[in-house]
Formats: sequence, C-alpha cells, structure tokens
Amino acid sequence: MAPRRKEKYKLPVPLPEGKVLDDMDGNQWALGKMIGSGGFGLIYLAFPTNKPSKDARHVIKVEYQENGPLFSELKFYQRAAKREYIQKWIEQRKLDYLGVPLFYGFGLTDFKGRSYRFMIMERLGIDLQKLSDQNGVFKKSTVLQLGIRVLDILEYIHENEYVHGDIKAANLLLGYTNPNRVYLADYGLSYRYCPNGNHKQYQENPRKGHNGTIEFTSLDAHKGVAPSRRSDIEILGYCMLRWLCGKLPWDTYLEDPVAVQTAKTNLLDELPESVLTWAPPGSSCCELAKFLACVCNLAYDEKPDYQKLKNILNPDGVPLGPLEFSTKAQSVHVHTPTHQKVDSPKVTAKAANELPVKFTRTICGGPARARPSRAAAPENSRRKNIYEYSDFWSEMQSLQQTPSYMSFQTSYCKPYPDCTSRGTIRKPRSSVLNRYTSTGDMSVTDLDRPPRLWPAVFQLTLSDEMKTEVYYYGLTIVFLLTLVCLALYLL
Repeated sequence: MAPRRKEKYKLPVPLPEGKVLDDMDGNQWALGKMIGSGGFGLIYLAFPTNKPSKDARHVIKVEYQENGPLFSELKFYQRAAKREYIQKWIEQRKLDYLGVPLFYGFGLTDFKGRSYRFMIMERLGIDLQKLSDQNGVFKKSTVLQLGIRVLDILEYIHENEYVHGDIKAANLLLGYTNPNRVYLADYGLSYRYCPNGNHKQYQENPRKGHNGTIEFTSLDAHKGVAPSRRSDIEILGYCMLRWLCGKLPWDTYLEDPVAVQTAKTNLLDELPESVLTWAPPGSSCCELAKFLACVCNLAYDEKPDYQKLKNILNPDGVPLGPLEFSTKAQSVHVHTPTHQKVDSPKVTAKAANELPVKFTRTICGGPARARPSRAAAPENSRRKNIYEYSDFWSEMQSLQQTPSYMSFQTSYCKPYPDCTSRGTIRKPRSSVLNRYTSTGDMSVTDLDRPPRLWPAVFQLTLSDEMKTEVYYYGLTIVFLLTLVCLALYLL
C-alpha cells in the first residue's frame, strides 16, 4: 500500500552500524557506516552476511515507511528495472552497459518503535556535482559523451513507461569499479507517464507548478503539467548547457520560479543565438543549440528520436572514450570590471565555423517557416518551425561580432525586467536580427554592430549614381580641408 503523501518528509533516526536487515527474499544484510543522506533518507554501506567482505559493493537506502520517495523508487525497479530486464536490453541494443543502478532487494525493519523501509542497490562512486565543484566546467567532449550516455538511459526507462523527472549532476554518479561509466540514480521522483500504454493527457495545474529542481526543471513542470518524455530531454539539455558553460542564464532568478520560467521560455524562443552566444571562450554550443531545437519540436505525447539526438551530439560517430573531468584550467569564471568591454570576435567566429558544411535545411525536421513564440503556441503541442539553413548560418555569422559569454551576461541575463511581474511573459525579441537594406545595390549590413566597421564598408557594392555622389562629396570635403589649411597658414 502506498504511503500517504506529506508536504515535507523527515529524515529517519540513524540505524546502528552492524544491524542486520532481512529482505523480502530471505537474504540478510549487515549495515556498514552511513555514507550519505538526502532530503528523504539515509544511505549506508551494506554487506551480505553469506559473503563476508571488507570492500562493500552494495548500499542500503533507508527511509521511514510512511515516506513516499523510496516507495516510488521501489515500484519503478519492480515494474521497469529488474536486473534481467536491463541485461536483456543491453544485449538487444548491443550496448557495453546501461547506466541504471542494479537493484538487489528490499524490506521493512523496526527501530525504536518506528518502521523503516529499505532498499539494497549496487554501490556507485562519486557524483558529477562534486566533480563540478572541484573542477569547474567539463570539457565539451565529456559533456557530449555524458549526454549520449544519459540518452541511452532515458530511452530504456521511457520504453518501460517511466520518466525520471529530476536529471541533474547530483543524481549522476560514476561507477564504483569503473569510473568511465556514468549512472543515473535516485528514482524517487520518477513518474509513470504511460501506464499500460495510455499516455497521460496534457493538463496544466498551477497548484503543482514549478516542481523539481528549479534550475533544470522543464517548462511543462513550471506549468504544473505531468512530466513526459520531452520533459526529460529538455532537462538534459539544460544540464549539458550548465556543464559546458558553468552557469545558466536564469541563475540569478532562482528565488523567483516565474522569472526562471520566463527566462527558459526566452532561451528557447531565441534559438539558436541565445545558446550560441552563451558559449564560453574557446568553445561553442552549436550541438546544444540544435539539441534544444529538437526538444522544441516535440509534442507532449511524442516519442523522441533518440538516435537522431545522439547523432546531434556525436555527428562524426566517434567511438565513446574515457570520461575526462580535470578542467580547472579551462574554467570560464572570468572576473572583469563592469565598465570594461570584453570583445572576443575570434572565439565566436570559431563557434560559427565549427558547423559542418553540409548542414541540413532545417535544424531538426519540420518545414521552414516563421517561428511562433512559445508563449503563443498551442500548449499541448509546443511544436516550432525551425530556421532554414541560410537563416541559421547568417545569424551565426552575425554573432561573430557579438562579445562572448561575459559581455553577454549584461545583454541576455538582464533583459528580463518584467520577470518579477508574476503572470506575465515578455514577448520574445524578433528571431531575425535588426538589419538595413538599401534600395540601391548595396548588400545587407548591420547597423547595430559597431565592431568591424571597415570590413563591412569594403564589402559594399555601389551603384553608378551613388559612386557619383561619393565622388562629389569627396571632392567637396578635400576642397574645404584645403581652404582650412590655407587659412591656418595665413594666420
């Protein structure tokens, strides 16, 4: 029987080290030392009594029986993630492994008049949040590889009627015996989105709005909509952006969930420039821009094309190698005076030039038409018509003149003065940058881009009439300068 849901769960009183727990299959487990605690429960090392060992390869998660998260996680494993299910999936998909922690058993125990629920899992290593705190941002190759590995996990749990709902660095752990493997843990907030093959209906519920980890939760969750497959994919996109750039555009608004929701809406409305310009010095986010564009194209009940998403993150099909996390020297946290302009045209030029020459006509499927605002689009579809290649390319070229990362903090993080106005969503800027076109034969040039003025002038194509006018005004200026010089000489 499911426990009653309460607004706030209490951490249990710790169990004594050495206590023996009997699981439902009759196996006995001796508790080792406590190695962690979360918002809901405690985690202990565990030793099977029939196989004494000094090196614990299992852990036991413990909660009060009336708490809900461990019960939800247990139901997920019983329905969707038994060891034989995972092994069969690995063989069918020809994977080297699947990053779902193995489940070994569960049971109930009593201590000091309270009933506890416990679950035995395989032991994992360090989590990515600790690595991020130690090393700063991750290498781009590492970020993309993590994305591919998490997509493998999401495809499996989605095919088994569940979504995770809380993907973040703290819930991604390296393997205990093999640190080149990454596992998605903590299914306490997992949700059965498609029970018995019937997908949940799209329905907004403001009372349940803004559920999940505020930095990464999906726009559906902000609106109180039950999570779906596209929610998990969207959350993964935000996580990769954080891992690569070190921060997200809404980090300063975390105390205001409505402001965070508005900032996420603006980020997705203004793709690709909103992501491309957020790239740290020396890197680019073109893969993440394309990844998030695919997310925007998903309907609420639509199955993602996992292979296409993996191809976006690894377009050359390079075999996945060891995970590398030592990136302190590449940290993007650069401190500059507020009055100093930071211009990095070479960095942003690299971001544009990294796109493959044979780019598809659209970022991710769908006809190329004007893109509607996410705020104005039908809520249950959220499909967006994405740029044609020429529009995408021209905007990336124009971004070459835009200061990267640090100067972008002032131009993107702070343009949401109305974020604090609850219930209102700012209309997105036009997806096409402001440009000016002459009625003559001049080519298009940017009026609002002060850097690189002379290269733009040299690229002008003048009509005969304009050449005459330029020649006339030039002679007039030379004549006036000559008169001024003569006057100064005579004086």
